Amino acid sequence: MDRRDFLASGAAILAAGCAPAAPAIPPGELLATNHVLGHRLRGGGFPAATQVRRVRVAIVGAGISGLSAAWRLRRAGFDDFELLELENEPGGNARSGRNEVSAYPWGAHYIPLPSRESRATRLILAEQGVLLGDPDAARPRYEERALCQAPQERLYRNGTWEEGLAPLAGRTRDEIREWQRFHDRMREFRAMRGKDGRRAFAIPLGFSSRDPALLALDRLTLHDWLRGEGFVSEAVHWLANYACRDDYGCEHREVSAWAGIHYFACRGGAGREDDQDTVLTWPEGIGFVVRNLVERHGLRATAGAIVHRVEEDRRGVRLLAHLAAEKRSVEIRAEHVIWAAPFAFAARALAGAPEALVRALGSWEYAPWLTANLTLSEPPYVHHGAPLSWDNVIHDSASLGYVVATHQDVATRPGPTVLTWYRPLSEQAPADGRQRLLSGTRQSWAQAALSDLAKPHPEIGAITTRIDVFANGHAMVRPRPGLIWGEARASLLAHRGRLHFAHADASGLSLFEEANDRGVAAAESVLAALGERVASVRWKG
Repeated sequence: MDRRDFLASGAAILAAGCAPAAPAIPPGELLATNHVLGHRLRGGGFPAATQVRRVRVAIVGAGISGLSAAWRLRRAGFDDFELLELENEPGGNARSGRNEVSAYPWGAHYIPLPSRESRATRLILAEQGVLLGDPDAARPRYEERALCQAPQERLYRNGTWEEGLAPLAGRTRDEIREWQRFHDRMREFRAMRGKDGRRAFAIPLGFSSRDPALLALDRLTLHDWLRGEGFVSEAVHWLANYACRDDYGCEHREVSAWAGIHYFACRGGAGREDDQDTVLTWPEGIGFVVRNLVERHGLRATAGAIVHRVEEDRRGVRLLAHLAAEKRSVEIRAEHVIWAAPFAFAARALAGAPEALVRALGSWEYAPWLTANLTLSEPPYVHHGAPLSWDNVIHDSASLGYVVATHQDVATRPGPTVLTWYRPLSEQAPADGRQRLLSGTRQSWAQAALSDLAKPHPEIGAITTRIDVFANGHAMVRPRPGLIWGEARASLLAHRGRLHFAHADASGLSLFEEANDRGVAAAESVLAALGERVASVRWKG
């Protein structure tokens, strides 16, 4: 019996209840977004400002949208701005960590090959040496080490690992035909153009068709649309639900059909030798892009800063920000403000704004989300089926499975690794999920991760040396029916003034390309208002 067989058999004995007690949970940390400081917006009670700062542009939020806005300003040679961030470091949902084994993501872990509409994303990737050659090429060339290495994904189902994410083994002919019909339908949507000539589903979504027949899809759920189209098999509904939980943090019974179809139909990017399913990834996920943006352009944020009051008039914007580390508040007077933080914060901070705008901002809902990074002494054992892949999905699980941080390594001999396990709390109402998330202990969530991963890997407890957990109560906006093409978002986009909304919330989809484009668009709007003559870097169609 080799070491792996010994570990697996020992874990099976423990699982069978033959051991007197469960093994101890490995050490680690419990991390979380700064919900304590964020929740102070409700109660107020911030101290009076002790200092007045003046800056031409203030950027609230240093996630992808805020960093993209700052990148665009710097690219135009404009430096008179201040970047404010609630958390202790920039990156938002693209933050990452590192230990002695590997870097690893805390959130977003890949970027699909960007389409031509995602021009700003292509420019950033070109600047960072990921996209090689002409960013406007139909099929650019990408740095090989950033392209996800094979095998890319697998699915654990019925006691074995299946290659890819098609749960078709053992299905009837009718189910397989329906699966194929679903994918044919998504390919139709990918190639479709509306009556206005635009792509039916583009990314960024602002470049999508406004054909009323297509926008009507935003008025019903993806689940109901599938049923109406005759898609009834468990396989198709599982995939649709998995996709919605993966990108939107909620079930397909709650997601707009337009948003659900967008997931499958918007990706039009491809490399010279790569198909549309190839993605760009790094050990730390999109943290790679964040780190390069920050270091290359010196994008330093004022950390631990919560903007609790925003007053806009014709002459400028007055911000009141509390600096948690310094235990004091400051007043910032800016000519323009780019709001790149979640809209829920703006709804509470705006003072004297039109009631309709405040009401619209307050209508966004957010999905709670948990991530656990498990450091292993060696890779998990493949007991049966397809080999260890970058993305490893468990079919009958509330989790989304895990990605392997060291997958991109070129080492010939396997060694220690880090698994990033993702768990959306999508099975309950967001408020209940947040309460459950924030009241849970690191030990309880670490045990949940181990229990889930023990299904395909019974030896997981014996080879896990550390488990770090990250709780995000407001991870991503929930694209419910009516959000993307409804009145609330339309009224927000129609707002004109010195306050520019740049967060991915303005799209209704928490995706890298959306956040990037919103930040760049807001920065270019500010530059134009300040009289700076710069050509747009966004896609022109």
